[in-house]
Amino acid sequence: MLPAELYEMLKKVQEPKGYFFNKDKEWVLTILGDLLINKERYGYMSCPCRLAAGNREKDADIICPCQYRPEDVKEYGSCYCNLYVSPQWNESKIEHQYVPERRPAGKIGF
Repeated sequence: MLPAELYEMLKKVQEPKGYFFNKDKEWVLTILGDLLINKERYGYMSCPCRLAAGNREKDADIICPCQYRPEDVKEYGSCYCNLYVSPQWNESKIEHQYVPERRPAGKIGF
């Protein structure tokens, strides 16, 4: 699968849930390409912006879309990777802030 194919597939699934891709399509395609690399590497699409353990059970919280996305988008208008954003974020109606890591320290850097 190519990043552009993944883009079209995920867009159809995620937009009805209220999660939109960042309007910077080049950025989005880069992240999607990295997700596909991680799928090939680990067998699942772990977040490319975080260090994966390579163990599906240990990485369950960072399989994209990660379990932190809802809170991140609600609070900051964007997920940690800036892949998924709110319409307000894309329209620059809210400030583009740094999204802090929500993953517990004990899970980071296995």
